[in-house]
Amino acid sequence: MSTWQLDTAHTVVSFAAKHMMITKVRGIFKGVTGAIDFDETDPASSRVEVTIPAATIETGMEHRDNHLRSADFLDAENHRTLTFVSTGIAPKGDRWAISGDLTIRGVARAVTLDAAPLGVVTGMDGRRHAGFEASVRIRRSEWGLGWNVGLEAGGWLVSDEIVIDLEVAADEVAAAASGE
Repeated sequence: MSTWQLDTAHTVVSFAAKHMMITKVRGIFKGVTGAIDFDETDPASSRVEVTIPAATIETGMEHRDNHLRSADFLDAENHRTLTFVSTGIAPKGDRWAISGDLTIRGVARAVTLDAAPLGVVTGMDGRRHAGFEASVRIRRSEWGLGWNVGLEAGGWLVSDEIVIDLEVAADEVAAAASGE
């Protein structure tokens, strides 16, 4: 088992939501941090913790970004971070089901990420680097993000379902003692 720190410069948490029931709005969070206790021979015994600064949300439109940071959505002033803490990892062929608690606006709910290891390489700096990808679909209303506007033709301005994608780069920082 070794400990890996997320490489903030190369880790991206993105999301997509339907807008007006027909198009997608996509956005990202910046400054994502976290750690992975990673057992390459037994991934099921690994553990993941990720922290996402709520105020870093960006969709490419300042007015919308400010609204997403407001109490209507993330309430970034009072809930500075979103977090994910794994509770279990189950191998599924060449992928993993990573169960854990996703906390948004102080509300923790169980989710399961569909994840895959992308590889481990030794970098030019001599350290080992790993890549992972994961995704999950959530219903934002389950975390109290219920703001919406009904459309005249029917439906909603913002979908309840949000797709969250993670592209994670991590750097090995320490190997646990073998106990010998």
